[in-house]
Amino acid sequence: MTETEIPEDHPRYASLLTRHRIEAGVEKGITSKQGLIAQGRGEAFDYLLGERTLPSADAAERAAAATLLRANHPVLSVNGNVAALAPGETVELAEAVGADIEVNLFNHTDERVRRIADHLREHGADDVKGLAADGDIPGLDHARGTVDADGIEAADVVVVPLEDGDRAEALDAMGKTEIVIDLNPGSRSPRTADIPIIDNLIRAVPNVTAHARDLADASSAARRDAIDSFAADAALADAEATIREGAFATPDDEIPGEETPGDTPPR
Repeated sequence: MTETEIPEDHPRYASLLTRHRIEAGVEKGITSKQGLIAQGRGEAFDYLLGERTLPSADAAERAAAATLLRANHPVLSVNGNVAALAPGETVELAEAVGADIEVNLFNHTDERVRRIADHLREHGADDVKGLAADGDIPGLDHARGTVDADGIEAADVVVVPLEDGDRAEALDAMGKTEIVIDLNPGSRSPRTADIPIIDNLIRAVPNVTAHARDLADASSAARRDAIDSFAADAALADAEATIREGAFATPDDEIPGEETPGDTPPR
């Protein structure tokens, strides 16, 4: 079954869509096999979140949009899973906020970087960074520490979806403002971030774009209010409480996001 053959009225449509995109990404050589495992882990957390954007996540997405619009040099970091799941959406966000796009991989090969860059260009990107690899993130010995000097190294705001905790901490040590998209509120990455977005990538990126377009002509005070009114600790706590509620629900309880009999989240 191809992506276009998945019926949109299927109760597991979003889940099947993301699974297909990750599988296609592996076949195309842009997603590593380890990305399949990461996707499965994220899907489990999304089940427990009710497969919906929490109000606290929406507030984070609005704060992220305002932060990107106020940035001097924003950069969107893209790995294999991001490229497979939301290539066009990432390009649209970059255009909405005037950000650069940079490929950055843990399982790095020059060929994978080129394939991902080409994939992003196929979805509308004019320029993709990550090929020069003439900069670095201090304190990281693995491949994700290699970046473009005029990209992530020079950025003041970095969007790091599906991020490794050690690189999130290293970017924080460099003084970067970090926006992390992650479905696990207990992970180091969102707990390090200035703005943790606990939401599914395929919902989060379009939501940030929508908020950016809404705030494009807003006053500086309105953008600042979107940032100042967001509390990272409260958002993390809200997501954790929602997950605990879903994890410890009994069979007779209403489980957030449950749409078909027997389609219950893992316990």
